Amino acid sequence: MNRVAVFPGSFDPITNGHVDIVQRAVGLFDKIIIAVGQNAQKKYMFSRKERMKYIHMAFEGVDEIEVAQFEGLTVEFCRSVGAQYILRGLRNPADFEFEKAIAQSNRMMNNRLETVFLLTDPEFSAIGSSIVRDIFRNGGDVSMFVPVTIG
Repeated sequence: MNRVAVFPGSFDPITNGHVDIVQRAVGLFDKIIIAVGQNAQKKYMFSRKERMKYIHMAFEGVDEIEVAQFEGLTVEFCRSVGAQYILRGLRNPADFEFEKAIAQSNRMMNNRLETVFLLTDPEFSAIGSSIVRDIFRNGGDVSMFVPVTIG
């Protein structure tokens, strides 16, 4: 049986922290699907097409990684692609509390789906997409925070 994990998020944009989590998880799973979600309540800086392009660029040549888009519940997307795991990164205690609640809800909806948490490398723990967007929006250099040239 293949171990398939879904790494869901908006990735607006993908950061070096996201890349760190995925690179470290590659050895744990046979396939990781980076699932770019669409949340109607979020205002995105980059289109979904752009976000997916940046992810493809960041993981070019890594056969174990696929990029997909989805809408709706993550558990339903996982079911549709045959994933048994959800991959999430944790930067701080606030992330843990938020992610724990989501993981418990997902588990209630599908008790065969496990959430796997990886701690972000300390080097990347302060990096979040919101901060990167703010720097980018104000004309700052984001190259140290993202794996590919964005914009």
